[in-house]
Amino acid sequence: MHRPATFIMPGTGHSPDTMTQTETLRGVPGILRPFKEYLQSSGLAEGDQIVYYGCVGTCTPFVELLAVAVRGLKFEQVFVPFLNESKAKVIHNVDDVGMQVSEKAAVLRPKALIIMGGLAMPNVPVTKEEVQDIIGRHGGAKVIGVCFMNMFEKAGWLTAVKFDVFIDATIDPVRVVKKSP
Repeated sequence: MHRPATFIMPGTGHSPDTMTQTETLRGVPGILRPFKEYLQSSGLAEGDQIVYYGCVGTCTPFVELLAVAVRGLKFEQVFVPFLNESKAKVIHNVDDVGMQVSEKAAVLRPKALIIMGGLAMPNVPVTKEEVQDIIGRHGGAKVIGVCFMNMFEKAGWLTAVKFDVFIDATIDPVRVVKKSP
């Protein structure tokens, strides 16, 4: 069964029961378009900083894909491995490649925090309480969740983390075709 990407905005509260599904979309554009539209409508200005928190390696390609979607909005984009803000790195455009995490260190002053679902996966050394602390440290920043396969829901984060918006995509089925030996 194919489940599309779901773009969800909060209603009057923050529990899953009070979230309002606004769109059900398909494919990569179903993830990128609502992400960009939300940031465009959020009141952020050119030069404001958006910070992605995610797992090294597995979240990074998705962060770079999201960064491509909003590169024209001219935000300063930053990647933080896990929640280790001392290792924050600037995301920049590489001609003929796309948006890439650089070696350049970043000073954090986020207007939006993008929490990647990989952080909620089992065996990842991050707790929802630590995410709550990060959000509290950057009070007033928009909080956006991007996950796959209902990861925030499975980990119990939807009742603990107050997302302003979250996007949940399902990668199913995965089809593999091999040449016969």
